Amino acid sequence: MASGVFDDLLIQHLWSTEEFRNIFNDHNRLQKWYDFEAAFALEQGELGIIPKEAAADIAANCKISKIDVNAVAAEIRRIKHPLVPAVKAVQKLCKGNNGEYIHFGPTTQDVLDTAVMLQIKEAHALYLRDIKAIGNSLAKLCEQHRDTPMVGRSHGVQALPITFGHKAAIWLSEMGRHHERLRQLESRMFVGGMVGAVGTQASFGPKAKELEQRVMKRLGLGVADINWQPARDRFAEYVNVLGLITSTLGKIANEIINLEHTEIGELYEPFSTGKVGSSTMPHKRNPSSCEAVVGASRAVRYNAAYMLECMLIEHERDGSSWRGEWKALPESCLITGGILAIMKGVLADLHVDAGNMRKNLDSLGGFLLSERVMFELSEKVGKQTAHDLVYEASMHGIENGISFEDALLQNPQVKKAMTLAEVKAVLDPTTYVGRGPEIVDEVLQQQRAAGWLK
Repeated sequence: MASGVFDDLLIQHLWSTEEFRNIFNDHNRLQKWYDFEAAFALEQGELGIIPKEAAADIAANCKISKIDVNAVAAEIRRIKHPLVPAVKAVQKLCKGNNGEYIHFGPTTQDVLDTAVMLQIKEAHALYLRDIKAIGNSLAKLCEQHRDTPMVGRSHGVQALPITFGHKAAIWLSEMGRHHERLRQLESRMFVGGMVGAVGTQASFGPKAKELEQRVMKRLGLGVADINWQPARDRFAEYVNVLGLITSTLGKIANEIINLEHTEIGELYEPFSTGKVGSSTMPHKRNPSSCEAVVGASRAVRYNAAYMLECMLIEHERDGSSWRGEWKALPESCLITGGILAIMKGVLADLHVDAGNMRKNLDSLGGFLLSERVMFELSEKVGKQTAHDLVYEASMHGIENGISFEDALLQNPQVKKAMTLAEVKAVLDPTTYVGRGPEIVDEVLQQQRAAGWLK
C-alpha cells in the first residue's frame, strides 16, 4: 500500500515525475552517501592518510548495485542510526582489513548533508531546463498575442482593455527573475560539508583543508567558508526560491482556471482525446492539470515556512531541526519538478480564444471605456467636471439598462461637448491598450538579452 502521494500509483503523476522520483529515492540517496565515502577515501589515499589499496577497494564497493538496500534499511531501524549500517555494508565487501578505513574521520552529517546537496544539484539542472522551456512557450505567446485585445480585470471585475500578450509578458518577466535567482544562488548553495563532529575538522589531521578541497572538487561541489551544520540558510533559501517559482506557476494556473470559466471562455488548458472531465457529466472539460498545479503549489509554500523553522539550531548540531529538512527538502524538490512538468505542457499548447476575448470586451456595453471618455472630455470641460459627467452618465446607463454610448449622448453637457463620431471612436476598446504592445516588445528584448531564451 502506498504511504504517500509520491509513491501512490494512482495519483503520483499529479505530484511529481518519474525523473524526479529517480533523484529523490532511497537508491539514489544511498548512492550519494557512497559517492561521498568513495571520494573521501580516494583523496585520503592520494594524500597518504589511508593506504591507497584500501581507498581503491572502498571506492570500488561504494556501489548501490552491490548493496542490499532493504537490509541496510532494516538495520537502520534496529540501531536507530541513519549511516552506520550503510558504512558497514561496504566494509563487509572490502578485502581483508581495507574496510576499516571507510568513513575515516567525517561525521554522519558531513555525509548526509553533502549527499542531499548532490541530489538537489541533479534536480537543479532539470529545473533550469524546464524553466527555459516554459519561458520559450511564454515568449511565443507574447509574440503571437502582442496585439490580441482582452479585458483587463482588477478586484475580480472588468477594468480596462489590455492585450493577452501583455499578460503573458508579465508571466515571462516573472519566470525570468526565477531563472536568475536559481543561477545566482548556485555559488552560495552548492557546497559540501566536511567539518567533523563540531565543525573544527579536528578528526582530519593537518591536511584537513587540502583534503576538503580535493574531495569537493571530485564531487563537483564548492568548499564552504565555515561549518554549515548549524547554519541552514542554504537549504532554506533554496526551498524558498522553489516556493517563489511554484507560486508563480500556481498563479498562472489559477488564472487559466478563472479564464476557462464557461462565462468567460478566454483560455483553455490543452485537451487530449479521451480526457474525461466528470464521471456523471460527459460534456465537461475540466482544467484538471491547472487545478493540480494550484493545489500542489500550496504544499511548497508551507514547506518554505517549515524550512525557515528548521534554521533554529541549538549549539553546533541539532537533530530535531535537521530531521525536519528530511521531509521538507525532498518534498519541495519533487513537487516543484511535477509542477514544472505540468505547466510546461499546459503553456506549450495553451488554447487562446481571441474571439471570446473580443466579445467580452463589449459585454459591459461600453462602460469599460469610462476612463478614456473622461480624459477625452476633460480637454473640453476640465478633468473634475468630466469625471462628474461621466459618473452621472455611467450610473444613469447602468441603472436603466442602456449602453454607455446612449447614456453619454442622453447627457446634454456631454452631447454638447462631443460629437457622435467622437463618442464612437473613444468607445472602441481595441484602440485603448496604451503602450501594452510596446511593453511586450521590451520585455521580450530584455529576456532574450539575459540569455536564457532561444
